[in-house]
Amino acid sequence: MTDVTGVSGVPHDLDLSRVPSHVAIVMDGNGRWANKRGLARTEGHAAGEEALFDTVEGALDIGLDWLTVYAFSTENWRRPLDEVRFLMRFNEQLLLKRRDDLDERDVRVRFIGRRGGRVPKRVLRRIEETEALTARNRRMTLTFAFNYGGRAEIVDAVRRIAEEAKSGKLKPAKVDEKTIARRMYAPDMPDPDLLVRTSGEHRISNYLLWELAYAELYFTETLWPDFRRADLFDAVCDFQARRRRFGNV
Repeated sequence: MTDVTGVSGVPHDLDLSRVPSHVAIVMDGNGRWANKRGLARTEGHAAGEEALFDTVEGALDIGLDWLTVYAFSTENWRRPLDEVRFLMRFNEQLLLKRRDDLDERDVRVRFIGRRGGRVPKRVLRRIEETEALTARNRRMTLTFAFNYGGRAEIVDAVRRIAEEAKSGKLKPAKVDEKTIARRMYAPDMPDPDLLVRTSGEHRISNYLLWELAYAELYFTETLWPDFRRADLFDAVCDFQARRRRFGNV
């Protein structure tokens, strides 16, 4: 791990002038963290809250503009019913407990994903309330991918394009990458520069499939509940050591 000795705990070898604009995180390993301790899987999710908000503080320390985290996927509905119910309540309570703190830190909170279906209406209300409360904040945008799937996002974008083409508002011959990008869930969100996945898994799990086209990928063995801002700093330092070519030589 990087020697953390700089101002606000930021390591000296982290160049604050070259911080990625957007970091996306797959917060993986909550269940394994709990199992290793003989606890229920839900205890791992609860422990992940501290990891998330310490990471948010670290992101603010280094001046990160965008942080996006995978909170609940479209595939997570397949988990045991008790765990799904816990995650719905947990996300609702997390918003109630943390949104004022985030607002005070000038953090804009947004959500991407499908907002209908099985998501409880009370959770949707908390989402809308939190987005409205923090809408004018500009220090950092914290985006929760909630009831989100990368393929679902592309499907929804294609449906919008098909509807516009059918109504005559859009000519099929004019459809290009920009056409699709403008119809994603958050068209103003820049593509992630860096994807971080915890727990030693080496896959992206249907996360931001369109947006991750040129992202740098960073995998760590650390289980999510043990992840802290120092781990984020390690990922950013690793990112800064890479040369991004975007198809060039």
